[in-house]
Formats: sequence, structure tokens, C-alpha cells
Amino acid sequence: MAAKPVSSKPSQKSKTGRHRKEESQTENTQIFAAVSSQTRQKILQFLAEEDMHISALARNLGISVPVTSKHIKVLEDADLIERKVYGKTHVFSLKKKNFAGSFDSFVPVKRLEVGSGTTLMEVFKTVSVVEVKNIGGKDFIVATDGEKGFYLYEVNGELIDKRAEDFILKEDSVIEWKRLEPVTKKKLIISIKKEEEK
Repeated sequence: MAAKPVSSKPSQKSKTGRHRKEESQTENTQIFAAVSSQTRQKILQFLAEEDMHISALARNLGISVPVTSKHIKVLEDADLIERKVYGKTHVFSLKKKNFAGSFDSFVPVKRLEVGSGTTLMEVFKTVSVVEVKNIGGKDFIVATDGEKGFYLYEVNGELIDKRAEDFILKEDSVIEWKRLEPVTKKKLIISIKKEEEK
């Protein structure tokens, strides 16, 4: 079943009156400006490992608390970190979802029109060449247009627990097709103790 491209609709305005695309571009500009500083990159690296208070961050960075505070403000304004206040202590943590989501606006968007009863797999095949592999009795998309990796998909923001060929589209939907990226979550550096010579 062939899918027909649909002409792009004008972008909708948000509550602030700006177009959503403009807002997204402004947010991305702010995020990329925030991470352009090596000091702020180090702050994000520290917070990726653990939550920290400002004096600990300043100590690890080798800079003063007021200078650290200015960098923290930039990262907060970009919505990359959050502050929790415990009495007089301010503890900061990384907003990992916002950091990863900052690249979403660069994803190509296609509009398609399909008949009711079309499966997700049929939709995928109309826009890409997909390679499917059966692993443990379940089919997984393992390559798209020659790009290898494992893929998952969300329909209207929800992860789907059915196979793409079993999921039938019955209403207008937004499908996000994601490749599982090999992102390092932890790095362990192992040293083996040398046995003392006897």
C-alpha cells in the first residue's frame, strides 16, 4: 500500500505567540551556546556522574564559587541542569532527557497519508529500506537504509509493545523511529593489583 506525501502545514503558534519551530531553534541556540564553554562542559561531566553542590563544583573546577555560579546560571537558563535547595545548600543535577532531546529538532520530518489498517512496518518500508532480523522469536529492525543498529519506535509519544508488522494504524499519528545509540553510560578503569614478589 503506497503512502502519499502530504504537503507541509504552516507551523502552529504557541502560547507565547511564537511559532513552535522558532521556539525550538531559540532553545537549541541557547543549549549550544551553553555547552560551548569548556568550563560548562566540565560541570555537565561532573553532574553526569553525581549530583553536586556549588562549592564542590567550584573546588573540582579550580575556580571561585561566584564564577561557578555564573556558569551554573547559563546551564539552568538552557534547562540542562536543575537545582534542589536543602536549607542553605543548593544541589545541582543534570537533566539528561533535556540534554539528549536537544538534537530532536534536526530530525527529518516526513508527512504521509496512508489507509486505515496500514501497519507500521508498511509505513517504514515506504520511507526507508529496512532490514529485519528474528531474535528469540521476535522481529527487530536491525538496519535502516544500510545504517546498522537496533531500532525502537514510539507512536504518539508511547513506546509500543507490539511488532511493527502487528501494529495497525487506525488514526492520525506521530511516529518517532529511534536507533539505539551506543552511548557510554559508565566508564570503568580497572587496575589489577600487582602481587608482591616473594
